[in-house]
Amino acid sequence: MHIKKYDHNFSRRHFLETVSKGALGAGVLAPLWPLISNAQDITKAYPDELLSIEGYTKGKVSTGDMITADNVEYVKDLLDPIAYIEVKDMGRQIKIVKSTTDVTKLFPHEYLEATLRNQGKAQLDENGNVITADGSPWIGGNPFPDAKTGLEAYANLTLSWGRHDQALYGIRDWDIGPDGSEQYQYDFCWSEQNTIGLVNSTEPYWPGKEDILRYNSIWFTYPNDSRGTSFVSTWYNDQRRFPDLYGYIPAFKRVRRFPSSQRFEPLVPGITLFLSDGWCAGDPMLTWGNYKVVERKPMLGGVSQNWHGSNPNSEPSVHGGPKGQTFFETAMELVPECIVVDMEPTGYPRAPVGKKRVWLDTRNMMFTSCVTYDRRGELWKSVEATTSQYVDGDTTKMDGAHPGWSWTKCHVHDIQTNRMSRFYQADQIRGGYKSGWNQGDLYEKYMTIPAIRRLGA
Repeated sequence: MHIKKYDHNFSRRHFLETVSKGALGAGVLAPLWPLISNAQDITKAYPDELLSIEGYTKGKVSTGDMITADNVEYVKDLLDPIAYIEVKDMGRQIKIVKSTTDVTKLFPHEYLEATLRNQGKAQLDENGNVITADGSPWIGGNPFPDAKTGLEAYANLTLSWGRHDQALYGIRDWDIGPDGSEQYQYDFCWSEQNTIGLVNSTEPYWPGKEDILRYNSIWFTYPNDSRGTSFVSTWYNDQRRFPDLYGYIPAFKRVRRFPSSQRFEPLVPGITLFLSDGWCAGDPMLTWGNYKVVERKPMLGGVSQNWHGSNPNSEPSVHGGPKGQTFFETAMELVPECIVVDMEPTGYPRAPVGKKRVWLDTRNMMFTSCVTYDRRGELWKSVEATTSQYVDGDTTKMDGAHPGWSWTKCHVHDIQTNRMSRFYQADQIRGGYKSGWNQGDLYEKYMTIPAIRRLGA
């Protein structure tokens, strides 16, 4: 009898063994990141069963198929528990596309170059903050591309949310009630400016800002009763420190400082998104704790073919739910390996969240999905964002000399109340704001207290 060395369950056994031994490292047949560093084909790191949905499901699901309630059982273990419920019980459909083996399509160009250039230069200090060997702040790219611990994996997500030095996202949001009807609709901007780990400039830091990690602001432009509501946050490089958070509320015509722990409440009525949810890393990583890698496994993830640039304003179509408008169209591929990390909000004694679980794609260390559990341990909410290179047929949005890459759309589903916020990155929103990366001086325009006062006027 001939026994195949790489039978269908070889990968599963490999992942179980590496997690149980704590010998974490991406790749099954070969280490992943040496292949990426040498611009080699990452298919050498994984057996066929992890590179095609046909191989994984033994032909029951194929590239180009639509996952529906009729066939979702074949991929149940590849979906987070809320996504499974959405497909099984709520009419959601997911298109299956080919797995990405060209890693350059999973990053902004300059960020990938910095990740490769700075490999091996990051370490965690005695407090858990990321530093270089000489004790300086991080210098750019993923600090731990081949993360060995849960905290290292999460540092990749926390230190640079959007993986551009700066970005302004014009966002259109719809909030869908349990009956499937639209209850609220908002247009708002989300802007980010990193001050360390810069990859689009000649120096990795803003001079004199080495103790700051980023500035972040949010302001609403529609509807009229919310227009002018704005927030600005200053994040410190020391991840034990809470961000400074200020907001302008038009009804009161004043700026107020919000408590540092006020991160688990809706930004505006009806929306299910909390500040804590941003990028699934909306809080400094050391205000959470008990990081634990609980699993390594393949997953379905919306990491390619999810930009709809050929549509007016790049708006995706919707479907599902009681009235056919609960979910955006979504493409997912078989991600060959995800690190599954659990963590708890140790710095927030009154947090309604008991635990968060995040799935991170080992190819780029971006999250594919995230679920939170309440204090009772009951499943509460999911944050599922899609990312993509900004190429849609003959339509391409450039980021300098290269095709752009960013997040494209997001579902935030409160499964306990069955309320959904779905939003996407539009070309332009009401108020005239346009989405883009590295557009110049966003800080003075949008990320100071005088700026949010002007935005609210």
